[in-house]
Amino acid sequence: MELFADKKILTVSRLTALVRDLLEENFEHVWVEGEISNLAMPSSGHYYFTLKDSGAQLRCVMFRASARAMKFKIQNGMELIVRGRLTVYDQRGEYQLVVEYMEPKGVGALQLAFVQLKERLAKEGLFDESHKKPLPMLPNCIGVVTSATGAAIHDILNVLRRRYVNMEVLIYPVKVQGEGAAREIAAAVHDFNLYKKVDVIIVGRGGGSLEDLWPFNEEIVARAIYASRIPVVSAVGHETDFTISDFVADLRAPTPSAAAELVVRNKAELVAEVDNLSRRNLTAAQHFLAGLRNRLEGLTRALKDPAMLVGHLVQRVDDLDERLNRAFRIEIGQRRQRLSALINHLRLTNPAMELERCRERLLKLSTRLENAIRQRLDDAHEVTAVSAAKLNALSPLATLGRGYSIARKYPQGQIVKESSQVETGDRLELVFRRGAALCLVESKSD
Repeated sequence: MELFADKKILTVSRLTALVRDLLEENFEHVWVEGEISNLAMPSSGHYYFTLKDSGAQLRCVMFRASARAMKFKIQNGMELIVRGRLTVYDQRGEYQLVVEYMEPKGVGALQLAFVQLKERLAKEGLFDESHKKPLPMLPNCIGVVTSATGAAIHDILNVLRRRYVNMEVLIYPVKVQGEGAAREIAAAVHDFNLYKKVDVIIVGRGGGSLEDLWPFNEEIVARAIYASRIPVVSAVGHETDFTISDFVADLRAPTPSAAAELVVRNKAELVAEVDNLSRRNLTAAQHFLAGLRNRLEGLTRALKDPAMLVGHLVQRVDDLDERLNRAFRIEIGQRRQRLSALINHLRLTNPAMELERCRERLLKLSTRLENAIRQRLDDAHEVTAVSAAKLNALSPLATLGRGYSIARKYPQGQIVKESSQVETGDRLELVFRRGAALCLVESKSD
């Protein structure tokens, strides 16, 4: 122990703490660029990943509070520029970078977030033309969602007063930039739909930077516009500015002033058009009535005396009545003749007479059948007797009855026809007309 008496010995925890303090004091704010890999995003909301280049790699963590402020989504393989502070993770003794801010290399964070959200919503169908609703021809009430103090509302109101002085306009004042602006815009669109007295909604603001216009690129605003049952006109920024709300809305206006011109027509033009249509309708009605008057006069001239028409009709009725009676008499006569013919035919085809004829025929056929059967039986008896005589003449039993016998080898049963078929000592079975005998061959002669 004396060897270590003058040595300052540190614990692992103390040494790690000293290294951590050294790193945090000298690398409090550093900017690092590299390719992201090994990305993990657990349910806690923290991001864990590795930044690497061709020569080294660095473990990184971004805690939930910083991750919530991210406008774009990160993924493996993305080139990033990050800002953070170096520290040591005591439990593993590894140094790591606690990331507080990041942006994609070569493109701004907001621009990347814009592209990512646009592609995702396009795949979901939020930009499809089939979902676009037509604007009303002449709205009774226009809803405007914008800042109450911005130039956009003044431009919109000036155009509306000039085009249709007594048009009803409802203004829903909201923040159009900064924290919470997107939620207020989405809520305004939702509330106008609940109100149900607005025919068209203008959502917009004046020009500005991408950061200023960013609330109109938020997903919450896009989905609120898509869900609106009332047609929505997006009027954000200048003609060259495009936002997500422009793609989702039923119609995009290049400026707020243009939006006011699109949603309502000029009252003087409408009045002139109505007057023109009224004159055209009056002229068309006059021409139509004149045509009807001429037609009535022509029909009046062509109309005959009703008494003459009635006389002709009465004569026509009498003529038809006479023709009907004559046709009726002819038809009755023809039906009587046909009925008489049917009665005579029925008499000739009386079932009783037909039944008697069938009975006589059946009796004759029965007699012929009996005679034929009897003749067939006699012929069969004769044939049977002749065949029996022939069979009896050829029967082996008849031959045996005349004193002959049949010799068969025993026990094979083979019939012996010649002496060459047997040898001395063979046993033979002799079959007689009645019975059989077993014999032994003692000698034979050829």
